[in-house]
Amino acid sequence: MQSVARQVQYASRLGTPVQFRIAATSSRIQWQCQRRAASYYNPLQWIQEKFAPKARKADPVEEKKRGEQEKQGQQSVFEAAVSQEKGVRPKTTSADVLTAVKKKKATEHKYSTANFKISHRKLNMIGRQISGKPIDHAIVQMQFSEKRATSRIKSMLATAKLHATAYKNMDSSKLIVSEAWVTKGPKQLKRLEPRGRGKFGIRVHPDSRMHVILREGKTFEQLKKEQRERRLRRIVSAGLVREDVPLRNPARTWQW
Repeated sequence: MQSVARQVQYASRLGTPVQFRIAATSSRIQWQCQRRAASYYNPLQWIQEKFAPKARKADPVEEKKRGEQEKQGQQSVFEAAVSQEKGVRPKTTSADVLTAVKKKKATEHKYSTANFKISHRKLNMIGRQISGKPIDHAIVQMQFSEKRATSRIKSMLATAKLHATAYKNMDSSKLIVSEAWVTKGPKQLKRLEPRGRGKFGIRVHPDSRMHVILREGKTFEQLKKEQRERRLRRIVSAGLVREDVPLRNPARTWQW
């Protein structure tokens, strides 16, 4: 190509017509292109182009056949589902959505901590402290306690409260720690402890975990109200007001 360009440039200067052998130059260019294409040929690329997924073209004959089968009710299960999706769907109201999203209410929720390094006797003291109390009251107790394991127990109670409210549709204001118990871990580390006179002992590093069950019960305000009513029922005036209650400590006769 460079020689052809030079000839054209030289002829334009002289002003004389120049004849070229186009067939020879075109065949040479074609041969160079084929050689260059052969150098870039990759069999893996050919396989990818050959077997690559392509959009399927709609066949009018098959479409007509499917339409006849749909009218006659002879479609398969999959084709019927696809045809229903293509059709007009009924409009859903907000009430339908709420009924579909509404979760089933559970009666209890069980949760536990992971195994961590603490004695089961020490952890059982914390379990007795929170057992039977409302969940918020138990969290406050763990927040102001001076024991080392209470921070872990407090986070466990907060997570259990969140899961019971979000996943099991339970009322967070009525949740109480119905049960709390402690179990030992599956493996306890044992290490050698040197003693005097060349002897040694076995030191056990225990681990344990706490389980709780949350249930809906009476709130703290309801418990205080019932306790106040019980105390008021026990108060009886000293005879100044007529009361419909039985006599207390009745004597056999009059005593002056």
